[in-house]
Amino acid sequence: MKVIVCGAGQVGWQIARHLAVENNDVTIVDNNPSLVSQATDAFDVSGITGFASYPDVLRRAGARDADMIIAATHSDEVNMVTCQVAHSVFKIPRKVARLRAQSYLDVIYTDLYQRDHLPIDVVISPEKEVAAAALRQLAAPSTFDNEPFLQGNVEMLGIALEEDCAVVNTPLRQLSELFATLRAVVCGVRRGEHLFTANADDQLLVGDQVYVFTHKEDVRRTLEIFGKNIKKRERVIIIGGGNVGLSVARQLEKGSDRIRAKIIELSRECAENAAEHLERTIVLHGDGLDKALLEEANLDKSDALLAVTDDDKTNLLTATKAKAAGCPQVIALVNDHGLAPLMQPLNIDAFIHPRATTVSSILRHIRHGRVRQVYSIGDAEAEVLEAQVMSTSPIAGQIIRDVRLPEGAIVAAVQKGDKVLRPTGDTRIEEGDVVVIFSLARNMEEVERLLQVQIDFF
Repeated sequence: MKVIVCGAGQVGWQIARHLAVENNDVTIVDNNPSLVSQATDAFDVSGITGFASYPDVLRRAGARDADMIIAATHSDEVNMVTCQVAHSVFKIPRKVARLRAQSYLDVIYTDLYQRDHLPIDVVISPEKEVAAAALRQLAAPSTFDNEPFLQGNVEMLGIALEEDCAVVNTPLRQLSELFATLRAVVCGVRRGEHLFTANADDQLLVGDQVYVFTHKEDVRRTLEIFGKNIKKRERVIIIGGGNVGLSVARQLEKGSDRIRAKIIELSRECAENAAEHLERTIVLHGDGLDKALLEEANLDKSDALLAVTDDDKTNLLTATKAKAAGCPQVIALVNDHGLAPLMQPLNIDAFIHPRATTVSSILRHIRHGRVRQVYSIGDAEAEVLEAQVMSTSPIAGQIIRDVRLPEGAIVAAVQKGDKVLRPTGDTRIEEGDVVVIFSLARNMEEVERLLQVQIDFF
């Protein structure tokens, strides 16, 4: 597949990286020559320096025979015009645009992106993706990462193992024997900075971060087995009243749990805007690091603090300070993935990575075949792929034990009709089944080949 990626920033870089690893014909476009040079040196991609919305730049990038264009520059307007030029001049079949401004995303203006107006096939909103991730973290307070699969019937839970975890130093094979009715599979383990797929003989250690896939009805039991408890969140403090904080507060107001939220925002203009658009949420103007203001917001009585300003250091410091003050759950938005190792030393419960959530959302729309969902793990170190098995798939008709899965991949869940199964070696994969596979990034091409998802895309 021939793809043009516009924008060589963090998101464009990761998308180009994913596509290049899978042997797609990728050209990256950016008006910063150093960013283009870095991308072409790092990956097997072509590079064009120039403004992505210029027709001559797109022509030099190969737009005449491109299958897809992904507009992920820092400017919404450039992304929109790029898609318009790609459609009107070059007839590129598939157009994806990242848009940040909330005014462009208002549901009443969705007709704007039809072919007769601005022909964008898929609109990605980083702020909405991040807000959704934040809400998932609040709903699963004892996890550092979580994502639903199979239409919400399966949850991926990221769990940090502590000393009170009853299953540490126990081979995973024994876990299946001890909890035979538990529909849960440990797929990935991060030990230090090393992420690997788990096998039956592996033992879990204190300090490990594990990725567990469990049936939605077994979430509570799974967390209890791994030493975690679920306490309902009733009071939440949000540091940052920008697009992300405002979106989270709006969703909390709409929710049936009646969670009471307070926002602390440094910018008076932003605080006033948040107060204007919210009904039950209290908005305080001031610095989230101010001890007196945190006391005024009743931090000592809060169940969670969510730091989502546009400054990583502020988010880290605020979350750390809140945890030290006794807040049960602290979540920090962090753009720099290099800060991820600080999560445990700083005693922060979860990080939200805008780049990872945006990349996952874009990948969901650019995968081939009957792929239903893609989720990026860590700094693009692994992926979770949900796909329907087709009759042409090499995996169809085989039992899992006989499937030649790459060493870095594991089947996490299988859905047959309306029934979701915990996969075993004897589970037979048949045409029409939907499978969820956890795979290290380097093995994703082999996984896609097994699913035969690189045919009949359009």
